[in-house]
Amino acid sequence: MEVSQVLENIEDPTTPNISCPSVVIIGRPNVGKSTLFNRLTETRRALVADIPGLTRDRIYGRVLWTGYEFEIVDTGGIIPDDEAEIPINILRQARVAIDKASLILMLVDARAGITSLDEELAGLLRGLGKPTFVVANKTDAQKIESHAAEFYSLGFKEVFAVSAEHGNGTGELLDEVVKLLPFPEKEKQKVKEVKIAIIGRPNVGKSSLVNRLLGENRVIVSPVAGTTRDAIDTVLEHDSNRFRIIDTAGIRRKGKTTEGPEKLSVVMARKSIEQADVAFLLLDSVEGATALDANIAGYAHEAGCSVVIVVNKWDLIEKDTYTVIEYEKNLREKMKYLDYAPVIFISALTGQRVIKLLDIAARAYQARNSRITTAELNRFFESNLAQPRASTPSKSQLKVRYITQGGIAPPTFVVFTNTTQKRLHFSYERYIENRLREEFGFFATPIRIKEKAKTSNKK
Repeated sequence: MEVSQVLENIEDPTTPNISCPSVVIIGRPNVGKSTLFNRLTETRRALVADIPGLTRDRIYGRVLWTGYEFEIVDTGGIIPDDEAEIPINILRQARVAIDKASLILMLVDARAGITSLDEELAGLLRGLGKPTFVVANKTDAQKIESHAAEFYSLGFKEVFAVSAEHGNGTGELLDEVVKLLPFPEKEKQKVKEVKIAIIGRPNVGKSSLVNRLLGENRVIVSPVAGTTRDAIDTVLEHDSNRFRIIDTAGIRRKGKTTEGPEKLSVVMARKSIEQADVAFLLLDSVEGATALDANIAGYAHEAGCSVVIVVNKWDLIEKDTYTVIEYEKNLREKMKYLDYAPVIFISALTGQRVIKLLDIAARAYQARNSRITTAELNRFFESNLAQPRASTPSKSQLKVRYITQGGIAPPTFVVFTNTTQKRLHFSYERYIENRLREEFGFFATPIRIKEKAKTSNKK
């Protein structure tokens, strides 16, 4: 019997009254639906075995990710060419879940490639018009991950390579799921989570810092293991703030990075930086700041995340009255573009000043998400930008007409000028940034300045 015929000939039983958005996992037998369900819900509710069709009914669970909660449904394997009662019932249960779902995850086996059943099922799902992600499971090796690209031929825009068994890729999948789901507005504002990426060279103490943070707090909400970032994300709470700590792989110089998993882990570490709100740049106080440390800091600065420079192993340094001052002065010389980043000296081993890092991260998160009111910006303009200044290296005057805030995270300001023929001099952009910091703070966060010409209405 064809899939479409079965769907047309069944009646949908009443589904549970669940208020949060629903995501349904659909796929042919033995592609790993129950394993993915268990991974995302962090439970063992769904039975898992290498036996096709083991799950024959719907199993409901809840997923909590970055402050959002949604329902997820594990369905039975679909066998549409079998007239037996059990496969038809499986399909019936799948249809109930599909009708209620806001998003469908079509699970396929990356090792097996596209099968005729995958193609038939994809055709059915395209006809339903529901948002659908193709999830290529069992991508445990890099070469298999590349095979996932063939599934774009099924006709869906999004394809994600994951390993449900090991958790690889599930973080990126969930990031996109929560972006698409229709959460109530009050739900979107309910939980704010600060993502902290701990970055640095190998062996500077990143994992030790994570362990110390968890040991200091003793309030772990949930461990989320295994994403393609090659990291362990741990969610914890401190002083009514929620943090997701990402322990990234150590970033080596390009010439020291070998091919294969190590190279991939560095790529994923850089991806973690791009997704973070705050980056703790961990340095070894004994070795001092190196050129590689400066390069890694550059990744964080370019990504637009807030940066805190964390000097570890401070307990190993012989100190006098001027040690901290001289050390920080040397750091600032090597990382001039991070003059906005606070420096804190810690010992992950002893716990010295470690707990202060979370308070600093919370303050940085608030600063990077702050908006300046129009009235405040108007006053700022009158005080700092209204009068002609050396805004361009050329002799002709380039005048700033007004300034607005174009975005947050990081704070982005649009400066409107009187012409498109010239650009603001970099020193004047620096002047604007410094005045903004003096006036509004923007603790530990970069500021972006964009220039746009204000067209005149005069003919």
